[in-house]
This record gives sequence, structure tokens and C-alpha cells, in this order.
Amino acid sequence: MEFNIEKFQAFYADILKEVGNIGAGNAATALSKMINKKIDMEVPHVEIIPTEEIVAILGGEELIVVGIYVGFFEDINGTILFILNKDSADNLINMLFGKNKEYDEYELYDELEFSAMQEIGNILASSYINSISSLSNLNINISVPSVTIDMAGSILSVPAIEYSQISDQMILIENKLKEGNNEIVGKIFVLPDMESYEKLLKSLGVNIDG
Repeated sequence: MEFNIEKFQAFYADILKEVGNIGAGNAATALSKMINKKIDMEVPHVEIIPTEEIVAILGGEELIVVGIYVGFFEDINGTILFILNKDSADNLINMLFGKNKEYDEYELYDELEFSAMQEIGNILASSYINSISSLSNLNINISVPSVTIDMAGSILSVPAIEYSQISDQMILIENKLKEGNNEIVGKIFVLPDMESYEKLLKSLGVNIDG
């Protein structure tokens, strides 16, 4: 399927904003319960970007980021990819453990911190998948999250190449959550496989045949 997303840009962006709103709201509520503190969220920013420019938009190939991969399956199949810059990931760890630690840019997390990041990935993925499921009436489950700390170019190279076979443009949903001085900026990409993309769009009410 050759999908030209520009044709549906306005309508599709509105749907994705709703997905972003519901997903971010669910994520903020879940995180708030975990730490027993109020978490504020901004209205998600939805942008349609050229697939080939994804790494540059995130800050360049050598930027150290945390990538959380979550597979989804059942009625549709694909991957959700969360990208957190290292500062946001550090803030998230501090928020979860009630710390105020300053991490080095290249510092890896210990086993407990990695486990916490994996659980956050599970919460975030569930929040967004549930919002997509409720809007599309599709049955969707998720896999166990995988967490990687590496340069943006390394983390994003494979998804960008695979996704370019479906579309030359990609949907970016950017969310900002804040607790006190800890700000978390997360960039979210929902990447269905080729067959699932068409099914998802039709379920969301996008007329891809007209």
C-alpha cells in the first residue's frame, strides 16, 4: 500500500491529537498514582514529519537518548517507540525514586532503575494503546517493553528504514509531563506494519480509498 498521509493530514491529525490527549492523560494519572504526587501535562503536539528527517528532528545522530520499544499485536500489529532525551529520562528516574541525582550523559542505569524504566514503558504503551483501542474498537495487546540507551542514530535507524516502506512521512506525538522541577519530554511513534496501517486508518474513520 502506498499511503500519502498529506491527503488526510487535517482529519488524521485531529484523531491523533485525541489519541495523544487520552494517552497522555492516562499516563499522567498512572504516574501520579505511582509516586503519590500531582503530575501536570501539556496538550500533546502532533506533527507530520518526513521519515528521513526523524533523526535530525530529534537532535542529531549522536544525541544520547533512551528508547523504549513495545510491540503490539492481535487485530493490528506493529511497534510503539518512545524516545526520551537523557535529561528527561534522568528526571523520570529521580521522580520515581524521590531522588535529585545528577547523571552523566553516558551514565547507564542500575538494574532497579532499568526495571523502573521498563515499567514506565509498559504504563505509557498501555495508555496509548488503550486510547487507540477505544477510538478504533480494535483489540490490541502489548509485549514486554525493551529499554535501550544509545545514540539516536543507532536506535532509530532500523525503524526508520522499515517504516519508509509504508510511508515517506511519519506521525510524531510529543508529550510533556511535569512534576515539580522534573520535566519529561517524550516523543512517541506508533508504527503499524503495512497491513495493519490500512486496517487502523479505516477503523479510525479515515477514507483511504477516496
